[in-house]
Amino acid sequence: MSFPLNVDAITIAKTGGLEVIEKTTIPFPRVDSRDIVIKVAYAGVNFIDVYYRTGLYAYKELPAVLGKETSGVIVALPTDKDVLDNGTFKENGYRVGGRVAVDFLGTHSTYISVPWKNVYPIPDSLSLLVGAAGLLQGLTAVSFFHEAYDVQKGDVILIHTIAGGLGLLFCQLAKLRGATVIGTTSTETKKKLAIENGADHVILYPMEDTVKRVLEITTGEGVHAVFDGVGKDTFDNNFKLIRRKGTIVSVGNASGAVAPVSLLKLVEKNVKLLRPTMSNYVYTPEEARKYGIMTFDLISKGQLKIQVFKEYPFTAEGAKEAQRDLTGGKTTGKLVIKVEEK
Repeated sequence: MSFPLNVDAITIAKTGGLEVIEKTTIPFPRVDSRDIVIKVAYAGVNFIDVYYRTGLYAYKELPAVLGKETSGVIVALPTDKDVLDNGTFKENGYRVGGRVAVDFLGTHSTYISVPWKNVYPIPDSLSLLVGAAGLLQGLTAVSFFHEAYDVQKGDVILIHTIAGGLGLLFCQLAKLRGATVIGTTSTETKKKLAIENGADHVILYPMEDTVKRVLEITTGEGVHAVFDGVGKDTFDNNFKLIRRKGTIVSVGNASGAVAPVSLLKLVEKNVKLLRPTMSNYVYTPEEARKYGIMTFDLISKGQLKIQVFKEYPFTAEGAKEAQRDLTGGKTTGKLVIKVEEK
């Protein structure tokens, strides 16, 4: 098929504050013979977008298109024979007109061309909205609970910022596995939401001492694992509330990056410390297919419930507002930008 000469995209020409976000018209992306071309419907908004916008994570070059999560409809398939003959490619059942979700950097655009292994078929039972809202956080929750720390029945798990999009999925998945869930959050409204999603204990960190409360709940033993998306502000205290031979999983940097840490910090309790990325758990086509199927299966069955906080317009102001809300502690659940106008 013929493609438009240009596409609209949410871009930055330099790193910085919200003011650097623009909506611009750029040339249609270069289509590699191994790529799938997609007309985008929705874009998921994540903290990683903020990290790239501020320069905490670095683009290879600027200007750059923001975003790492989208959903849409396939408009063209790869032409490379090796791809077309690949067993995993065939198992995924890609087709023109098929609905898919995408995990790939620089994809908040009206059309995208991305490597096929980063494209996840959306089951017929789920919408394009849920596909975009559930992919990154769903893949993260599922892969981290298998590979970073394999949560077991009877475990006691601490989830920081439990009422956010990822925190709620961690909570639901931990309860599904039979764990006791302790969460931290900032308001009574968020506390109520966390409890509705299965949390056993919720600590309001602006008013309560998190370490003291966790040790009270666990009768001094501490938790088996911590999943911490906050970063700088919570990292050191995790060592005070983890139990002997426990695991600390540093998930994100919402409050800023964690400072370098001495290995000797692990000695006191034989603690395991990980800073994984989901992309390295879905690195191969086979891994991506495995965790993609697991994630969308859990969502289809209602065992992982995707809660969309708000849809934002596909404008510079819409993208700015979404990142402002995300970093301002105002949100619960997932933020998405509606790209395709009906």
